[in-house]
Amino acid sequence: MHVNVESVTNPDPQIQKRLILAIDLAYHAGQKTLEWFSNPLLEVRHKSDRSPVTVADEMAESFVRQALLSAFPSDGFLGEESGSVEGTSGFDWIVDPIDGTKSFIRGVPLYSTLVGCRHNDCGVIGVIAIAALDEMVYASLGAGAWHVVGSSTPIKACVSSRRVLSESLFCTTDPVSFGKTSRRGVRDALESACLLSRSWGDGYGYLLVATGRAEVMADPLMNRWDAAAVEVVVREAGGTFTDWKGIESIDSGEGLATNGLVLEETLLLTRG
Repeated sequence: MHVNVESVTNPDPQIQKRLILAIDLAYHAGQKTLEWFSNPLLEVRHKSDRSPVTVADEMAESFVRQALLSAFPSDGFLGEESGSVEGTSGFDWIVDPIDGTKSFIRGVPLYSTLVGCRHNDCGVIGVIAIAALDEMVYASLGAGAWHVVGSSTPIKACVSSRRVLSESLFCTTDPVSFGKTSRRGVRDALESACLLSRSWGDGYGYLLVATGRAEVMADPLMNRWDAAAVEVVVREAGGTFTDWKGIESIDSGEGLATNGLVLEETLLLTRG
């Protein structure tokens, strides 16, 4: 995949130069993960919360972190694996090197590399890169979202025009997580209301919403590094990213993306 930098534009020069680097790093970090994807030598460890982590997660995040802080030493940084660095510029990077490590270690190609950037706590850049599918969506504040597959020319990403859940595709990351948060009833209600439901979501599910292939993506458990990039992508594609009460936030511990047209119908189910 090669994205021509001339096709990457944002009227704010500070955002523009960060966007170009974010796209490049998300792509190359994803390529680094492919070195370990379906590799029989890959060893899986577990963190204190029992979530899996691998050398691929750590290598990809280290690569992105070093490059970002070298290019923008005054920016802040938060990564799932390496923690945070305080910045002074007002720009803060939030990175998940492999969103969907459980998919990655099982050889499922729907994991993603997420690179997000916020300015004064407002999302300004988001990149979702699906290395194993050679697919990416990138977005920046006020400049829309753009979808790239392989070596094709980027095309504008746009949410679907479906207006009711009965015609919609509902995605989630892990159906079991609904039970962990005592929200199994919400999952059942969404599955009943929607035409189709699928899992293996993670960042890929949000990419599906942003490109008009799904209408709802809901996660009952979500960290800041899971949400920062996808928030910008979905909103710039014309959709919504909120918590389950309809509040715009990446810090609520949950996530809900829609095409906007089915938001209110969805909130009737998620608000409980």
